[in-house]
Amino acid sequence: MKKTKILIPEPKGKFIRVKCTNCGNEQVIFSHATFPVRCLACGTQLAYPTGGKAKIVGETIKELG
Repeated sequence: MKKTKILIPEPKGKFIRVKCTNCGNEQVIFSHATFPVRCLACGTQLAYPTGGKAKIVGETIKELG
């Protein structure tokens, strides 16, 4: 009997390093955020939840993992 390959699904969400447009602070956020993400330094909103992938307002620097 031949073994078949079992595909394991991987999550679509990733962690993203985002730079704040006001103060320049860098912060790591989740791409599918369910709550509004604010900058830890100045309080500006960096991402808005949309029901799926979050709308990122800040400058995306790098995708992690």
